[in-house]
Amino acid sequence: MRFNGPEYIPGRDQARLTSQICRVWNCMNDGKWKTLKEISLAIGAPEPSVSAHLRHLRKARFGSHEIEREHIAKGLFKYRLIPNKNSSTSMYKQSHNEMRATL
Repeated sequence: MRFNGPEYIPGRDQARLTSQICRVWNCMNDGKWKTLKEISLAIGAPEPSVSAHLRHLRKARFGSHEIEREHIAKGLFKYRLIPNKNSSTSMYKQSHNEMRATL
């Protein structure tokens, strides 16, 4: 997986970001609606990171998956992952297992 950005340093950030996006994927892959807080609590990552990874999952290099968003109330939203059937999802399982082996 390829992350980028002005503050991104591969040696510092690659393993953490890969682990987080894999945990977001595994949490959301059940097709259920979840708030950022619910995802955050389930995977042990901050809500802003969860939000960023949901945006990443929409990008072509992360699979072009659909992330549905539904307003609940007063700026609170819930999200649901619809996997792209034409994209390999094995990268999330493989990368997650690789990350677990190094922890």
